[in-house]
Amino acid sequence: MILAAVLIFAVVGAGFVLVNLLIGRLIRPERPEPEKLTIYECGEPSVGSAWVQFDVRYYVVALLFVIFDVEVAFFFPWAVVFGKYVALADDTLSPEQRQEIAATLFPEKSPLLAAPSLPASQTPSALVSSSEALTWGWLAFVDIAVFFGVLLIGYAYLWRRGDIEWVRTTRGNQLLRVEPAPPKTVLEVEAAVAPSS
Repeated sequence: MILAAVLIFAVVGAGFVLVNLLIGRLIRPERPEPEKLTIYECGEPSVGSAWVQFDVRYYVVALLFVIFDVEVAFFFPWAVVFGKYVALADDTLSPEQRQEIAATLFPEKSPLLAAPSLPASQTPSALVSSSEALTWGWLAFVDIAVFFGVLLIGYAYLWRRGDIEWVRTTRGNQLLRVEPAPPKTVLEVEAAVAPSS
């Protein structure tokens, strides 16, 4: 039964795509011109060969961005769970609100909420007291703090190695240090500017 529904869905989806492509091919005008057939990339006409070497620093910076961007995404589910535990630790919540929050934290026990005849001691909100919810909330906080600490250690390591520095020498991993020129006296500046006779 499910296989038939999946097959029907796949056939209808593929048919929809093919029909749209066929209609587009029949309706669109075909006026090939030399300018339309040229390569055009990102709003700029292509210049030169595509086989050029680019600086590997672009790759390093892009990879660092992807790593830290993806790992920041782990903060969102944690923030939701932490917020629910903190809310569950609030003693001023009504039993209905506590049950609603507990049902989202403990989905495996949510069928207990569907049975109104159960005693209050068996509802999910009664399975976790306010102090236990606060303890679980702090445990979640410590968990994400350790995760964030590991991220910061990795970032500090990359910073210490100089991978984030943009200006480097071509030999080795030494950073290129640009020393400022010593200040000139007024007499030296006037001598350099004065026309030689």
